[in-house]
Amino acid sequence: MAKQLNIFVDNKPGRLSAVTDILAGNGINIFIFTIQDRGDFGLIKLLVDKPEEADCILLGKGYASALKEVVLVSVKDQPGNLHRLATVLQEKKINLSDARGTVLAPSNLGLCCLEVDDIKSAEKVLKKAGFALVELADIYKL
Repeated sequence: MAKQLNIFVDNKPGRLSAVTDILAGNGINIFIFTIQDRGDFGLIKLLVDKPEEADCILLGKGYASALKEVVLVSVKDQPGNLHRLATVLQEKKINLSDARGTVLAPSNLGLCCLEVDDIKSAEKVLKKAGFALVELADIYKL
């Protein structure tokens, strides 16, 4: 199961650079990032190779940081697969609260990062439906 690093920052120039400087300086690799505007504050969501270590480092530097479990799913890049994934979750009444995705070249595999209300159930139904779950360590293999 993957863990996402959520970092709350003031919404002003230089906040992302400050966070990435700390992580890079500690040898932590960022796989996926998202930045969300929350008015006066921003939310940086990161998938990193060492989430627990990154969280401890950022907390030690005074950042409001937290880890959240997410589901990583690999899907073929073809029409209808996102709909199929969403339908599988909806049919089992699993709420998808946030998601992001990309297509990885040259494999043409889609990688989806899903925040759901019930991780265990989501993993079970997605596996049963034929979706491939991905661990953070496997991202480089895609």
